[in-house]
Amino acid sequence: MIALLASLLIATNATPQELVAQCRAMIPADAELTGRIVLRNRRGVVKAEHGYVLTRTAGRTALVLDGQPYAQPADPARAADGILGTDVTWSDLALDYLDWRDVSFDAAREGETVHGQVCAVVVLRNGTRTVRAWIDRKTGALLQAEEFAGERRLRRLWGARLKKFGERWMANVLEVETEGSGHRTKIIVETLK
Repeated sequence: MIALLASLLIATNATPQELVAQCRAMIPADAELTGRIVLRNRRGVVKAEHGYVLTRTAGRTALVLDGQPYAQPADPARAADGILGTDVTWSDLALDYLDWRDVSFDAAREGETVHGQVCAVVVLRNGTRTVRAWIDRKTGALLQAEEFAGERRLRRLWGARLKKFGERWMANVLEVETEGSGHRTKIIVETLK
């Protein structure tokens, strides 16, 4: 009971850095996810589908797409590029922006909700990249993220469905959309080990 109360106090009084650290702590340091990345047009017609295996070992991410290793971009700015013509980027899969050090609250958006959950909205910056993230104040879960160039939204990622894998609840269907692309991509998590 005391741990639960302490967790709630951290969630409501946390600095932006503490909230992001709490969010990052919810991501397993060692795990293997398998699933599919599905590119669809606006009408929902499937344009491409790729199988993936995402492995995290000691907090480092490795990706295999359609049976072939996919290397993390050497240039951090390239982590925002779409993978195989989809809306999905390395940053979407690795959630690398949760490691950026320049973090602040977006006070104008404080208390916004995503799927009925009251969120803290934080802005994360790394060089020319800016991501706004909605973090559930109670659980520390990342519920939505948007990447920006100046004030213009470039991309948006959000959880569309939750599933329980063992004792862990997580989004098993994520949607990613690049503004003006005319398509949307689903990241489907089928297994988590």
